[in-house]
Amino acid sequence: MVRLDASPPTTPPPETLTPELDYPDDYTPPPTNLYSDEPPLETDLHREQIDLLIRLLKYWWRDRNDFYISGNLTVYYSAEQTKKRDFRGPDVFVVMDAEKRDRKSWTIWEEGGQYPHVVIELLSSSTQQVDRTTKKDLYQNVWRLPEYYWFHPQTLEFAGFRLSDGTYCAIAPTASGRLPSEQLGLELGIHERQLRWFTADGALIPLPEEQERQAKEQAEQREQQAEQREQQERQAKERLEAYLRSQGIDPNQLPE
Repeated sequence: MVRLDASPPTTPPPETLTPELDYPDDYTPPPTNLYSDEPPLETDLHREQIDLLIRLLKYWWRDRNDFYISGNLTVYYSAEQTKKRDFRGPDVFVVMDAEKRDRKSWTIWEEGGQYPHVVIELLSSSTQQVDRTTKKDLYQNVWRLPEYYWFHPQTLEFAGFRLSDGTYCAIAPTASGRLPSEQLGLELGIHERQLRWFTADGALIPLPEEQERQAKEQAEQREQQAEQREQQERQAKERLEAYLRSQGIDPNQLPE
């Protein structure tokens, strides 16, 4: 895993510290007791996509305790350690080597200076310009975010970028069109018009209910195979006994 300096630059460009989001004219900023500064999600597709990515990875890594994934949760990153400025709420973000526990926010100075390793933003008509420019600059220049992806649930626009020598470079897709994540050891790709996680070998990570059904089917299959082996062994024994009797040998009198 690439380990990057978690501390922000000492003299970052002013415009990257306090980027302004281009919210729609009718957008009303949320009250201060909310945990995310993001505008409301535009469609059910956006909300369901966020939930899907989080739910899938949590279940796939359910036996691991060294990561944190969340969505639409505020990340506070002020160098002055204030929550009054310098905060963003990525749609989905993952932090590796982090304690897996519930949080109300991700506060950099309370997490050992650790920034997220992966961010996924969902494009929409009101945020796509900011996601492609202001946020990309913020993640590249201030957060030093190793990997940044964006996906549009309606148009299916999908792109990913990896930090190289301080600059984002487009992640080359695999032959199947998926984008590999070096940070997570997984791949991201589109399946049935949704952004999904794939294993490094390109296998689709199934939904929790699909995994449970597969586990049940595999257990039933193993049970059936065991029964078939027992039946085959019993039939082989019966054939051997029948042959011995045909030769005038009582199989029950044979030494064990």
